[in-house]
Amino acid sequence: MNKVIKVQAVTKIYNPNTIPVHALRGVDLEIGAGEFTALVGPSGSGKTTLLNAIGGLDAPTDGSIVIRNQDIAKLSDGEMIEFRKQNIGFVFQAYNLIPVLTARENVEFVMLLQGKSQEERDARVQELLKAVGLEDQIDRRPSQLSGGQQQRVAVARALASKPMFVLADEPTANLDSKSTADLLDIMAKLNQEENITFLFSTHDQRVIDRARRIVTLDDGKVISDERIAS
Repeated sequence: MNKVIKVQAVTKIYNPNTIPVHALRGVDLEIGAGEFTALVGPSGSGKTTLLNAIGGLDAPTDGSIVIRNQDIAKLSDGEMIEFRKQNIGFVFQAYNLIPVLTARENVEFVMLLQGKSQEERDARVQELLKAVGLEDQIDRRPSQLSGGQQQRVAVARALASKPMFVLADEPTANLDSKSTADLLDIMAKLNQEENITFLFSTHDQRVIDRARRIVTLDDGKVISDERIAS
């Protein structure tokens, strides 16, 4: 299996010069193309810290994170911004949509930053909003959408740049059961039909039940790594 993420001996220490907090303690992890993986564990176990490190949102104290043969821990801030823009999609618990933009404009925003043509942007937006079942909501702003619909727009936005993988941090935390089921159906379909790699950080048993690999962290360490037979 083609590896898209390789984490080696990653540590993260907050406040190293005062009262150190060891958020990650020598984590090793490899994620292959097309995986549907959940990072699980109690609060404070390090799963969100690990997700943020993989996404280049937080630099590790030590160790390496290799994506596309590039150790992202060695990139400058500007290089990391460009790398994220081209390679990584994000779905956050709080949706993080731009309130003044429509669903269409939120999805196409990263493509504007990438310099894509209007024709390419329009085609990709239509394709993605249809994939998440929101082609009829294309001109609505976030305030006019339900929480589940907003999170589906966020998934479409995460995929707009055709990233290598999508990182999803507690994506169902603010959703009811039906919205969660709908969102997971969409992401599982994208994963299976388009081989999109998803890595979740979650407490939600509904997400865990759909994952095909479960990596459990505790006290900043990987304590188990289980692949689920399909």
